[in-house]
Amino acid sequence: MSEAVVAKRYADALFQLGVEQANLDQLSEELKQVRTVFLTTNQLTDFLEHPRISNEKKKQFLDEVFQDVHIHVKNLLKLLVERHRINVIPAIADQLVLRMNEAKGVAEATVYSVRELSNEEQKQLELTLAKRFNKHAIQLENKLDPSIIGGIRVQMGNTIVDGSIKGKLNRIEREIVTANN
Repeated sequence: MSEAVVAKRYADALFQLGVEQANLDQLSEELKQVRTVFLTTNQLTDFLEHPRISNEKKKQFLDEVFQDVHIHVKNLLKLLVERHRINVIPAIADQLVLRMNEAKGVAEATVYSVRELSNEEQKQLELTLAKRFNKHAIQLENKLDPSIIGGIRVQMGNTIVDGSIKGKLNRIEREIVTANN
């Protein structure tokens, strides 16, 4: 079974648990923190995947390291250790955020621009995109990309809205090449 499918199943289960117990935001935040720990500490994953270390020692280690983490997140980690799937923690956290955003009508998008967008520009773009994609809200991440020359390019999931000068020049070039053939 692919990592994405496995991550989605665990994220869905944690989502349902969070909805039932009305602590979904807490679970999500704590799982994001755990995700960061796993992504920044390669030794942690190596230790938890080591075949000569017993699962009991690994679980005890998780209890000590993540003692302030909610019991549901800790139990998820222990279950993943038992099933030798600890490497899917980052993907589970990502899937949980996607599931929560979907339930709230929120979408995440990345806007590429030559310069940092002002707060006002970012708010206006969020409102425009929310209307266009029928969402309650859009969470934008602004990344600088000097290769686009000017304008902006927005990526939201698999959808790209290209209003950059580079994109317009590429479209004009394709039209000229097509017209000449």
